[in-house]
Amino acid sequence: MSETVLYDVLRQGLWVATLIATPTLSAALIAGVAVGLFQALTSIQEMTLTFVPKLAAIIVVFWVSMSFMTTTLVDFFQAEIVPLIAGS
Repeated sequence: MSETVLYDVLRQGLWVATLIATPTLSAALIAGVAVGLFQALTSIQEMTLTFVPKLAAIIVVFWVSMSFMTTTLVDFFQAEIVPLIAGS
């Protein structure tokens, strides 16, 4: 395997990782901003108020986007990794 092929597969792998992580991280960001805004407006400084909604949002979005994540990973492995292992 040449360096060009290695770097191309690494680049595509990082792109797939970014695509897979985007929905979950976006949900955590949106939930964090919403809870932070709520805490600033009401002057409630409870630590669990930040953690629980973020965790719930992450779990819900992860559950909803699980098929997208699985399909993306399977496509990447079938298109890129398996041919490299098989040597074709």
